[in-house]
Amino acid sequence: MTIAIWCILIAAVLPYVAFNFVKGLDPNEPRVGVGTLTGQTARAYGAQLNGFETFPFFAAAVIVAHVVGGPSRLVDALAVVYVLLRIGHMAAYLAGRQPLRSAAFGLSSLAAIAIFVSPLFR
Repeated sequence: MTIAIWCILIAAVLPYVAFNFVKGLDPNEPRVGVGTLTGQTARAYGAQLNGFETFPFFAAAVIVAHVVGGPSRLVDALAVVYVLLRIGHMAAYLAGRQPLRSAAFGLSSLAAIAIFVSPLFR
């Protein structure tokens, strides 16, 4: 398995890491209290949702790049960059650092797009 494939697993787990920072939800009915979350807890919940929202395209991009172009060092490197940017996004989200959060989101999206189109340049 390539590094990029392992990065799919890491990216899949990251939203659950963010959820560890969510406090104050009733474990019996966690979705009922989501609207009352504030501060870092609300941002942690947002980071979790954003992780779930961006994951499918990243995973599909890695799989498409492997199926169409085969394993490549470029895809591995871009996948690592994507994961590092997503970790940075989560940290910026938790810290309330909005400009950094948006930058990390945008750059990670560009990394996923670059992975998807990378077979065109081999």
